[in-house]
Amino acid sequence: MTALERAINDLVIANRILAHHGVFDEYGHVSVRHPGKPERYLLARACAGAFVEPGDILEFTLDGTPASEDNRPLCTERFLHAAIYGARPEVNSVLCAGSEDVLPFSVTQTPLCAVLGTVGDMGTKVPVWDITERFGGDTDLTVSTMERARDLAKRLGDDRVVLMRGIGFVATGRTLNDAVKTSVYIPKNARSLAQSLEFGTVRPISQGEVDQRLAIDPESNAMRRGWEYWARDAGCERWL
Repeated sequence: MTALERAINDLVIANRILAHHGVFDEYGHVSVRHPGKPERYLLARACAGAFVEPGDILEFTLDGTPASEDNRPLCTERFLHAAIYGARPEVNSVLCAGSEDVLPFSVTQTPLCAVLGTVGDMGTKVPVWDITERFGGDTDLTVSTMERARDLAKRLGDDRVVLMRGIGFVATGRTLNDAVKTSVYIPKNARSLAQSLEFGTVRPISQGEVDQRLAIDPESNAMRRGWEYWARDAGCERWL
């Protein structure tokens, strides 16, 4: 199997894992940087993550343009992936998901922070991107142009996760497995944080703890064990 074939199969697995865990509903999209062409990325056509097949994976350039002609519907927010890959050469996977669990932290003054060790590598700061700040109040809230995408990438900055007001979150990963693992735990972390706030002052994961979590190789045996378990649990054995 070539590196490209492996990347395509892994992207199929990622979509199905995220759907299986409820991170993706009928929407949601995840991409991976092309293993041989860093100026390109792989992303499924516009379809539900639970049903993505290898033939649905397309190649895009860093302006969101398909690398080859394809008349199937494309992901509207493909530009989001393009802008982040263009701004962050160390990022190798980008994910966008709607999540009711993180929604309150995108529309209130209460910041989302890491309280679960499993999401400690999310970082100590999660900014919020509000489309109205740059593009006014009468929009469809989607990142459907490169201009909007670059504005979101600017708000993300050097952080790992950014919330989209009224929509959900965008997460980045050093690898595809890294992005998927973090994103599975982000809604769980949001639920735990919301519950903890009812008890009083919350003690979040510290910067030192974040650094220790980030020091763990996302492709280590321990981290891959989780990927393989989730893949099999989601019925993806044939693509492993």
